[in-house]
This record gives sequence, C-alpha cells and structure tokens, in this order.
Amino acid sequence: MAKAIMIQGTMSNAGKSLLAAGLCRIFKQDGYRVAPFKSQNMALNSFITEEGLEMGRAQVMQAEAAEIRPSVDMNPVLLKPTNDVGSQVIVAGEVLGNMSARDYFAYKKELVPQIMESYHRLEENYDIIVIEGAGSPAEINLKQDDIVNMGMAQMAKSPVLLVGDIDRGGVFAQLVGTVMLLTEEERAMVKGLIINKFRGDKTILDPGVKMLEDLCRIPVVGVAPYLQIEVEDEDSLTERFTEKREKELIDIAVIHLPRISNFTDFNPLEIVDGVSLRYVKSAAELGNPDMIILPGTKNTMRDLKWMRQNGLEAAILKASSRNVIIWGICGGYQMMGTALHDPDCVEEGGSIQGMGLLPMTTTFAIEKVRTRVSGKFDELDGIFEEMSGAELEGYEIHMGESIFAEDVPFLTQIKDQVSGRKKRDGAHHDNVFGTYVHGIFDKGEVVEHLIEIIARQKGIAWEKGMRTDYAAFKETQYDLLAEGLREHLDMEQIYRILEEGI
Repeated sequence: MAKAIMIQGTMSNAGKSLLAAGLCRIFKQDGYRVAPFKSQNMALNSFITEEGLEMGRAQVMQAEAAEIRPSVDMNPVLLKPTNDVGSQVIVAGEVLGNMSARDYFAYKKELVPQIMESYHRLEENYDIIVIEGAGSPAEINLKQDDIVNMGMAQMAKSPVLLVGDIDRGGVFAQLVGTVMLLTEEERAMVKGLIINKFRGDKTILDPGVKMLEDLCRIPVVGVAPYLQIEVEDEDSLTERFTEKREKELIDIAVIHLPRISNFTDFNPLEIVDGVSLRYVKSAAELGNPDMIILPGTKNTMRDLKWMRQNGLEAAILKASSRNVIIWGICGGYQMMGTALHDPDCVEEGGSIQGMGLLPMTTTFAIEKVRTRVSGKFDELDGIFEEMSGAELEGYEIHMGESIFAEDVPFLTQIKDQVSGRKKRDGAHHDNVFGTYVHGIFDKGEVVEHLIEIIARQKGIAWEKGMRTDYAAFKETQYDLLAEGLREHLDMEQIYRILEEGI
C-alpha cells in the first residue's frame, strides 16, 4: 500500500499546488510510482479524461509532473461555482447537480465513501500519494465534517507539511496561528513547516525560523524561494489576470469574463517570444489588439450581458469590422451567434440576443457534453487557408447545442475519442472563428501557423521555429521546479516523515 504525505496551507494561494507538483516530480525522479490526490477541488479550470470524465486541472498538472495519466480518482469531488453562493457539484467525473454552499456543507459528508474509494484505488497502484489540502485547515467555521484538510489527513493517516506564504507578509503569524487553532490531535499530525515564496538573504530569516520551531515544536523542513515557474495555476488565484504585460510585436487580448473558465487554453500562446497575451476587463483596456479571444465561461448568458453593459461587446464588434481576428471557444463561441435560448433554466432561463458574428443559435441543455477529441482543421479559406489540415487535439465540456441558420464553413474535423463518432465542429467566416474544442492551441503546429498568419497581416517578420511546443516546455518547467525544491527543502527529513507516517 502507498505511503502518503499531505501539503496543507495557511491560506489559499500559499503554494500548495506547486509544491505538491514539485514533490510528485522529485519522487518520480527518485524511482517511485507517485500520484497526486485532492479530495475536493473548487475550480472552473477543468479537464476531460480519456474516459470522458471531468476533473480539476490542478491535479492534471500534478499528474503530468508525476509522468502518469490523469484519472478522476485524483480529484473525486470538483466544485464549479455558478454564482457567489452555489456550485455545480461533480462527483467521480459526473455531474451530481447544482447546490447552494449551505446545502453542500450539509451534504458533503455523504461523499466520504466515494472519496475513500478513489483514494484506495490509488493506494493499491502507487508507492507514494501526494495529497493537497484546500484553503486553510484552521477555518474554525468550516472544520466540522472536514473532508479536504485535517479530515482527509486523518482518513488517509497521512503526515502533514504546513506551508506559509512569506510573499504576502506575516508568515510567522500565519504558521503559528494555524497550528494554535488546530486540536491537539491535529497538531500531532503536522510533521513539518515550509516557508514558501521567499526572496532575499535567507540568513536574515534564520532567527525567525528558530523561534518558529520553538513556538510550534515542529521542524521547519524548508524555505522555498519564489520560483518563476510557468505551470498551470488555480483559476481563482492566478496572477495572470492582474499581471501588466508590455505589448509585444503581436498583441493578443483575452476577454476576462467574470466567470471565465479553462483559461489554460491560452497558456501555449504565452510562451511564444514576441507575443503578449493580456486579460482585459474593459473597452479601455482592450485597445487595438491583433487578435481577440472570447474564452469559455460557466455562465454564457450572464457574461454576455456583462460585456454588453460595460461596452466590451461594442468594442469587439467594432474591432471585427476592422478585420481583427475574433476567436471564440466554448461559451465564447456560443456568444458569437445570433441568439441563446435556455428553456430548462440551465443558466439564466429565457432567451437573449447574441453578438451576431455567426448565423448560429445555441440552445442550452441539461445534459453536459464531456469528451476528448482529436482531428484536424477543415479546409479553410481566406487568411487561415494555410492552417487547413493542421492536426489538433483537445476536449469538449459544454451544456448546449449550436445550430446554423445557413451554410457556414466548419472549422475542424474531429473524432470523439469516447464514442468513436466523427463529426465537424465550429465555424469560420472571414476573420471570425469559433469552436467547442478546449486545448485547440496546445499543438505547436497550430500556434506556429496562427502567429505566422497574424504577423503577415501586420506586415512584420516572425521567425519560424521559435518556441511553440507547449508539452516540451512544460516538461522543462517541472524539472526546474523539482531542481529548485531539492535545493531548498530538506528532502532527507521529508523522506523520514513519509516513512514514519503518523
């Protein structure tokens, strides 16, 4: 049976996901079969497995670091917020239904058998399981019936490493306060402390580390630096949305919708030299980009209304009339049609007018489409003609069917990897492109064609062969992460903690 070690944090964004990924890569490099696990994740960035099941992308990232295939057993419960007080609840990759926060809090203990079923399956197939907590274990109003922090550690009989974020200040208070708010039994499970995101001269920190150990009577097993590693992060906590990037030769703007989902679709564009990818919330921020992307969203109708109210819709339509490339994915694609209908109140209920960029109507349905796909771009004309036949792969997650009022060329020819059915997806018309396929930019060939086309439109030179292989790039980042953590964590002590358990 596998041994386990759990990463918990003093707060959200303390760096749990990244540290868990780094440990997964280290254990893998050291010859162990290792798997990540998070009993309950809350995120709008999700992923579809080969079986057509849905899970959080953070555990997919960690599985990549461990060099294994993602499985919903690594994230048996996924919460996808639909509004400020409710979420769609996904269990074992399938939609259970929508619940208010209060209803879910009362219900969640019912999910323990499913959580432990998933955990035991991993336990039987791996040597080490790296478990990630959520938020803080010291949320005293939420500790009752906990299934993701100390409650999960107890169920898995896992020692805990508690992580504090020094970059946001008050790290000693974070760690001491968290430990003090734990019960005596819970404190005994915390076997090590980690100070994360440190910048500067560590010798200045040493006296504080000694005092911290004396106060908590728990060893500090590492002071991890602020690592500039480009891997996927939690959607609600990402710095990508607030980071101010200088405009490069090619400027791509992604509309930062209030309920944006699966923005990981655009990470492959961020690594290309000479390309700036910005997230914008207003018409003033939009400026004059070379390409505008309408991303996925958990609530297409509400986010379209938001764009309508703040002037972004008008700004996008004006840019389209100037032949700026407009590209929609999933919910962003649905917005581009002439109308959206919601007879079953999947989102808002009723009907609203779309943006009118494509002669298409979308009707939302209760059943969610979840599948992986592979294929190629269809025979395209106009500026994207040279992308015809380029291979692609990705996945679909949507609740709705789009129907065209007139013939419009399809964007892709794809095969549903779950059912085996072949189909055509999306549409293109002049400078407007739309698709249901998430991950459509993941292949280097697609990114290369896209950037060449935009550069040609601008009349500038772009050097072919520059970095566009996203999968290879991610591998280098996982190795850099492991290297950085090995240098600054006491791995001998962490291995002893792993062996001794609780």
